[in-house]
Amino acid sequence: MSEIPGMSRIAPVLFKAACPDCRARFELSAGALRLAIGASARTTFYSFTCPECGVAVRKPAGERIIELLTGGGVRTLRLHSTV
Repeated sequence: MSEIPGMSRIAPVLFKAACPDCRARFELSAGALRLAIGASARTTFYSFTCPECGVAVRKPAGERIIELLTGGGVRTLRLHSTV
C-alpha cells in the first residue's frame, strides 16, 4: 500500500493502565478499552481485561479521563436512564 503524499503516519494511541488484582502495569490500545458514560459518576466508567491475569477491570471515569479516552478513539457507550 502506498502512502498519500503530504500525509504522515500516525502512531497508534496507547493508554497506561494497571490491574488492581495482580498489580501489573501495562499499555493498552484504544481497541482494548471500553468507555460507558452514564447519568451519574457511579454509572460512568471505563473497563478492560488485564492482559496479565485475565481479570475484568472496571474503573470510574471523570471528565478528564472521558476526554482522553474519547480523543484517543476508545469506543464509547452512552447509557440512558429510562423515565
